[in-house]
Amino acid sequence: MKKLVAILVLLPIISMAQPNCEAYKYEGKMSLYKACKKAKESQIFYQFTKQYQQILDEALKIDSTYAYAYQAKGYAYLKSGDFITWEKLLGKAVKYDEQQHLGYRGWCRYQFFRDYKGAIADIERLEEISKWDIGVGQNGDYHLTIAKALCYKAMGNKAKAIDIIEKQLKLEDHYIGLYDYLHLGVLYLESQKLDKAIAAFKVQEKENTLADNEFYMALAYKSLKDIPNYRKHLQKSYDLYQKRRHMFDPYTHQMDRIFLSDIAAEMKDTTFRQEKGNR
Repeated sequence: MKKLVAILVLLPIISMAQPNCEAYKYEGKMSLYKACKKAKESQIFYQFTKQYQQILDEALKIDSTYAYAYQAKGYAYLKSGDFITWEKLLGKAVKYDEQQHLGYRGWCRYQFFRDYKGAIADIERLEEISKWDIGVGQNGDYHLTIAKALCYKAMGNKAKAIDIIEKQLKLEDHYIGLYDYLHLGVLYLESQKLDKAIAAFKVQEKENTLADNEFYMALAYKSLKDIPNYRKHLQKSYDLYQKRRHMFDPYTHQMDRIFLSDIAAEMKDTTFRQEKGNR
């Protein structure tokens, strides 16, 4: 959790910082330098405004290979739900600069489109060409490798998802995301590896306690017929949810997120009510 604070403060939800224009000048790429300087003028305008789009169009007239301008134009289309136009723009951004734009497109394919095959393809291509760590998704919640694992889970390959996450978490320099161990625990739970699931949930509880995590931990204890712990963690899940300590993203619902209605439904289970009555 501590590792996330500084990064989350710096990361915007959707947009990406413009490249350093002076770097193009230093490399003698004057056309890109001029396009970059022009594109910078767009930053004072809202992404949905005519001025914002026109300035980026002018930048592309200066140099049609300036990849960032295509991605920047795409923000408004992504936010408004015009995924077809966004996809075309990002295709050009990736064409002219794979290294910088594959991760962003792959993340968005996962988060917004549920295009799991496309997301996997982008992330794995980035892994092939990167000389360093491929980094985190755009909102800062996940390492891109964890996002890739979740794509495999969504496609029904839970064993591969578990393998990817386990290997990533063993890396000494792994950046621990907000929900890494929660997702791993749910994968174990769904695979009937209950002891491993509880162990993962306990790590998540230590890193970032959440109503969602406590809910799944309760289910794991229920499957083990450990009713006192089942009830304790389900009640804790309810209490945390009331305090708004649950998974959250301003744009989409994350995989494995639970809602108050899920907790309430589980609390109606006779196992929970009988144990409560016996206390």
